[in-house]
Amino acid sequence: MSIRLSDHFTYKKLLRFVFPSIVMMVFTSIYGVVDGLFVSNFVGKTPFASINLVMPFIMILGGMGFMIGTGGTALVSKVLGEQNRERANRYFSIMVLFTLLLGVVLAVVGMTFMRPVAHFLGATDGMISHCILYGRIVTGFTPAFMLQNVFQSFLIAAQKPKLGLAATIAAGVTNMALDALFIAGFGWGVVGAAVATGISQCVGGLFPLIYFLRPNTSLLRLTKTKLVWRPILKACTNGSSELMSNISASFVSMLYNFQLLHFAGENGVSAYGVLMYVQFIFIAIFIGYAIGSAPIISYHFGAGNHSELKNMLGKSISLMGIAGVTLSVLAVVLAAPLARLFVGYDLELYQLTKHAFRVFSLSFLLAGFNIFSSSFFTALNNGAVSAAISFLRTLIFQAAAVLILPVFFGVDGIWWAISAAEVFACIISTIFLFAKRKKYKYM
Repeated sequence: MSIRLSDHFTYKKLLRFVFPSIVMMVFTSIYGVVDGLFVSNFVGKTPFASINLVMPFIMILGGMGFMIGTGGTALVSKVLGEQNRERANRYFSIMVLFTLLLGVVLAVVGMTFMRPVAHFLGATDGMISHCILYGRIVTGFTPAFMLQNVFQSFLIAAQKPKLGLAATIAAGVTNMALDALFIAGFGWGVVGAAVATGISQCVGGLFPLIYFLRPNTSLLRLTKTKLVWRPILKACTNGSSELMSNISASFVSMLYNFQLLHFAGENGVSAYGVLMYVQFIFIAIFIGYAIGSAPIISYHFGAGNHSELKNMLGKSISLMGIAGVTLSVLAVVLAAPLARLFVGYDLELYQLTKHAFRVFSLSFLLAGFNIFSSSFFTALNNGAVSAAISFLRTLIFQAAAVLILPVFFGVDGIWWAISAAEVFACIISTIFLFAKRKKYKYM
C-alpha cells in the first residue's frame, strides 16, 4: 500500500517513505566520488587537486537548483495540504520553467569566467589548465544539473520517491560506467571525468522532466504556464537556506584550500578532497532524510495538523541522533581503508589523509540535527530562520574556525574546524526550535 503525505507517520512508515530519498542522495554522492577516485588513481594527484579546487564554484551554480527545488517543494506541498491541486501544478510548472531559463544563463556565465574563477580560487601553474578544462565542460551542463536537483525534491512531493531513486540510480550508473570508459579505457583524463558527469546529469534531469510532461499517476503534472514572479520569489526566499548552504560550503571549501595550500601544500588540498568526497556520502544520509521528510512537514503545516508536526519533529530528532553516533564511529573505523582507496599510492599523503579523517569524524555527531533543523523551518515556509541556521553553520562558524584554529593548532586546527562549527550550530538550532514552538505548535 502506498504511503501518502496525509498519513500519520510511525517510525516504520517514516523510514519507508524517506528511504528512497536517502538512498538517492547517497547514490548521488557515490557517483560524484567516482570522478575523484578515477582521476586520482588514473590521472594523478595534481589533476585530482585541480578538480577539488574548482568544484566549489560548480556546486554554487548547481545549488540554485536546490534552492528552487526545496523552496518550491515546500510551497507546492503546503498548497497540496490546502487541497488546491490545480494551483500546486501551476506553481510546480513555473518552478521548472524558471530552473531551465536560469540554468542556461548560469552555464554561459560559468563557461565564460572559468579562467578568472580558477585563478581566484588559487590554482597553481600546474593546476590551471585542468581547472579550466574540467570546469568549462561541467558548467556547460548546468541546466541539466539544476533540473536534477529540483526534481529530487518535487518527486517526493509528488509521492513518487522511488521514481526519484530510479532516476538517480540511472544517472549514477551512467556516470560510473562512462568514467571507467573515458578515463581508464580511453585515457581522456579530466575531460573524460567532466563529460561523464555532464551526461549523467542529463539522465538525472531529463528523465523526470519527460515523466512530468506526460500523463502520470503522481500528485503533480507540468502544465502550460508563464513566469509569475510572486511564487518564484516566495520559493527562492524560502529555499535560500539551501542555496546559502551551498554557497557557504563552497566559500568555506575555498578557505580550506587556501589554508591548506599555506600549511600543507598540494598534499593538503588532495587530503581535503578525499575528506569532502567521503563526507558527501555520510552527509547525504542526513540531507536525504531532510529532503524526504520536508514535504510531509509542509503538507501537515498547510493542513493545520499540529499533532503530526510534533510527531515528525520528535521522531526526526531521535533518528538524527542515532545516525550521528553511528556515522561518527563508522568514520573512525573506515579512515584508513578509505584513505588507502583514494591515495594509497603516496605514503605521505595517505598518512595525512587518514589522520585528518579521524579528527574530522566527530563533526557527524551533530551535523544531522543541524541539517534537519534548517530543513524543518524551510518546510514550515520560514525561510528566514532556515537561512539563519544554515548561514551561521556553514559560513560564519566554519569560516571563523578555519581561520582562527590553525593559528594555535597548525594543520590539525583546519581538521577540527568543522566539528567546532557544528557545536555552535547545534546551540543556535536549539534556540530557534524553542523560540518558534508557540508559533507553529510543534512542541
